[in-house]
Amino acid sequence: MDKGIENLLSARKLLKASVEKSKSLALSLEKTGPRLDEINQRLPSLEVAIRPIRAESDALTSVGGHINRAVVPAAAVLKVFDAVHGLEKSLSDPQSDLVGYLSVLKRLEEATRFLGDNCGMAIQWLADIVEYLEDHNVADSRFISGLKKSLKNLHELESNEEKGCLDGGLLEASLDRLENEFRRLLSENSFPLPMSSPISPDENPCIAPSPLPVAVIQKMQAILGRLAANERFEKCISIYVEVRSENVRASLRALNLDYLEISVSEFNSVASIEVYIDKWGQHLEFAMKHLFEAEYKLCNDVFEKMGLDVWKSCFAKIAAQAGIIAFLQFGKTVTESKKDPVKLLKLLDIFASLNKLRLDFNRLFGGAACEEIQNMTRDLIKRVIEGSCEIFWELLVQVELQRHTPPPGDCGIPRVVSFITDYCNKLLGDEYKPILTQVLVIERSWKKEKYQDRILIGELLNLVKAIEINLETWSKGYEDAVSSYMFLMNNHWHLYKHLKGTKLGAILGDSWLNEHEQYKEYYSAMYLRESWGKLPEHLSREGLILFSGGRGTARNLVKQRLKAFNEAFDDMYKKQSSWVVSDKDLRERVCQVVVQTIVPVYRSYMQNYGPLVEQDGSASKYAKYSALSLEKTLEALFCPKNSKQGSFKGRQMSGKFGNGVVEQYPNSPTVK
Repeated sequence: MDKGIENLLSARKLLKASVEKSKSLALSLEKTGPRLDEINQRLPSLEVAIRPIRAESDALTSVGGHINRAVVPAAAVLKVFDAVHGLEKSLSDPQSDLVGYLSVLKRLEEATRFLGDNCGMAIQWLADIVEYLEDHNVADSRFISGLKKSLKNLHELESNEEKGCLDGGLLEASLDRLENEFRRLLSENSFPLPMSSPISPDENPCIAPSPLPVAVIQKMQAILGRLAANERFEKCISIYVEVRSENVRASLRALNLDYLEISVSEFNSVASIEVYIDKWGQHLEFAMKHLFEAEYKLCNDVFEKMGLDVWKSCFAKIAAQAGIIAFLQFGKTVTESKKDPVKLLKLLDIFASLNKLRLDFNRLFGGAACEEIQNMTRDLIKRVIEGSCEIFWELLVQVELQRHTPPPGDCGIPRVVSFITDYCNKLLGDEYKPILTQVLVIERSWKKEKYQDRILIGELLNLVKAIEINLETWSKGYEDAVSSYMFLMNNHWHLYKHLKGTKLGAILGDSWLNEHEQYKEYYSAMYLRESWGKLPEHLSREGLILFSGGRGTARNLVKQRLKAFNEAFDDMYKKQSSWVVSDKDLRERVCQVVVQTIVPVYRSYMQNYGPLVEQDGSASKYAKYSALSLEKTLEALFCPKNSKQGSFKGRQMSGKFGNGVVEQYPNSPTVK
């Protein structure tokens, strides 16, 4: 019985333990239900993720090493890419902290360079593993296709490195900001040269100092270094040339250089733009000494670390764009204008200006970079020399051609005579003789000939001889001798007075001058004798015996003789009233002699015999003049009219020398 109770108790204990265990298991099952539901929900996505991998475990174990080798460089590239974008926050404002900006930019360049050097390798590793997966049928084809598409995009991105795609365009944007800072530094420190006063011919332009502060130049050099390292140097050159060229143009605009744009068709002769040619030389010297000299120095200062060819080329572009080409083109336009004597002087002015600046031109525009400017300058000098010599050697021919033109109707000085006398002295003067001699020496050297010192003087003496022959020829062209005498008197006196004491007069000599003075005296006497000297003959006293029975006869004789005198005087005055004696001293002397020849005789005659006709009713018909009115009339003779006189400085001279006007050269084409 005891044993049975023990068994029952033991069974009861076991049953109780089983019940507790069942309760615990039921509780665990109750808790496990939601987890199973969660697993059940994740199974589809897990199935999709592992579906591409359909290889056996051995194959998967083998591909693991390949995957690790491809992922390591790719991870390194991604790490550097993250570092690149971390530098973006460190980039300061280049205007406020250029040194810091350049430091960060250099690190950015290094990181970008690493990306460029390693990105391709990482992509290749990834491409190799994708190819391995495909060859060994490790992954689903759709999965492989997706990987290939992603790798293609990465490869295109890597091949567009120059477009700044690897770093998301950060480096390119940073370099753009640096370019803008370069432009700002240059623009804010470039100022047109102030024009406080007009340029004076006596001004000695000094070489301008560098127009930019040293600190600014140093900053620009630092910027150039970084931009050049990133293949942005040409853009810097463009910016520099643009800003500095405009700065020079702004300085030149204050000089009113619109005349540089004038074309050959816009003026009829060099004389019409003579004032511009004079300004041209002054403005060119100013531009060379003040502006281009400064730009030359600044280019050297800014780009010296980049090499000689670089800064020389930069300066050449600035000079060409800023205006030197326009200066040279204007000179060429002058050489293409019509030939005339004044043009010779202006061409010599142009040559003198270029010759004065010869060393500056050679220094500033030497080298291959300035080849265009060199060629234009050489061409201009060649045109100037050839044009000058052509006009000079044609002067004698043009003077001789005037021989066939009619003499001046006013018996005055032909334009060619007054012009040539002044012109020759101008060419012999200290201003033009050295220049013309140099031009002739160069011309002879081109022809392999030697220049002789007497060539210039000999040619000018030939011009004077031609003038003398012309005067003799013209004097024979008048219909009467009196006009011829007046003409010769005028011109021989002109040659004497206007050449005496001059360089040309000294070459001709005193005997030559005295000869012309004597000719003047001779023709003056002949003129007086054959014209006004004949008038007193009409006032003869013959037969005028005043007695009571002869008053009527005397009155009639006086009337006849006064009438003849008046008619002769009026005819002579009418004819000679259009004549001109340009020289004031000669005019006063001739008028005085004429007055002394006529008026005293007329006054005496009227005092003695005037009362015979003054009592007559028709007295005014015969006593037409008083001695005073006659004197005033004669003193007013030969005054120049209000017309331009021929002279060296006349603005009407352009071409052939006419006796009244100046015309174009006959039978000579316009120089082109």
